[in-house]
Amino acid sequence: MIKPTKLLETKSRLHFKGYLLLQDYYYNYLQSLNTMGDKKKKATLFIRLVSAAGTGFFYVKKKPSRMVEKLEFRKYDPRVNRHVLFTEAKMK
Repeated sequence: MIKPTKLLETKSRLHFKGYLLLQDYYYNYLQSLNTMGDKKKKATLFIRLVSAAGTGFFYVKKKPSRMVEKLEFRKYDPRVNRHVLFTEAKMK
């Protein structure tokens, strides 16, 4: 087992020889490899469908990200016990 004083002495010796600096350089290099290039865009987005009856009830639905027009559905609102129009709103 290595004593704490020996460990500090060994670590400082390694740092003096440049080994720790080399490890830091290699770590930074690997991190830069992971961040290179563009990330893939998500194919779908989550949207919120809000009731037009004004009850505050909503559904969450996936929408293709390339679709630009706003979605509208006629769905059931349990707070008014009938089908009403639900329109798209942004997720909070």
